[in-house]
Amino acid sequence: MYYFVEPMAEDDIPHVQAIESESFSTPWSANTYRREIRNTQSCRYSVARVSAAPPPARLAPHGARWAGLFSQLVGVIFPQTEVALPSETPVVGYGGLWLTVDEAHITAIAVDPRQRGKGIGELLLSTLVDHAYELGALQITLEVRVSNLVAQRLYVKYGFQPAGTRKRYYTDNGEDALIMWTDPINAPEYKTRLAELRRHLFARLRQQA
Repeated sequence: MYYFVEPMAEDDIPHVQAIESESFSTPWSANTYRREIRNTQSCRYSVARVSAAPPPARLAPHGARWAGLFSQLVGVIFPQTEVALPSETPVVGYGGLWLTVDEAHITAIAVDPRQRGKGIGELLLSTLVDHAYELGALQITLEVRVSNLVAQRLYVKYGFQPAGTRKRYYTDNGEDALIMWTDPINAPEYKTRLAELRRHLFARLRQQA
């Protein structure tokens, strides 16, 4: 199977909400998503899709916006030998971020529970890092449940480090949130780390495809 990412469209919102309802206890309204994806000055939202065939050609312009190594490797993993129809590429995950001054705040990453463990969450996170670059962010931050060790390991892998907690941040059970930050993402050390992580991720995705 092929997994790929494209910008979230309004038609994707019901599918995103279905995944959200299985992942979070306080889902957003459809109007909130519409407002977010229309705010292209300071927001970026993407969906991950799955396909039995290489991604459709209509995704090429989005892929071309990926910077550096990401854009170079897309064509290697997803050769345009045949085209999948949009109806055959269901949404299996999504993610988004906001820009506040020069800080990108990841608002959500979620993957369909039936598709977890395949690198989709990492693909979305890597895409959000590119979105942070596009928006001119210098660092990236997020909150994650203190009990969500799987997500924390992924974030640490991508250079996020704990920087405090928000007490009783989650309203469903009063759980604390761990605040995590990256080092400056324009630093050569971070870019080198990101390039190496993407090589491993793309090798994994290519093997699955």
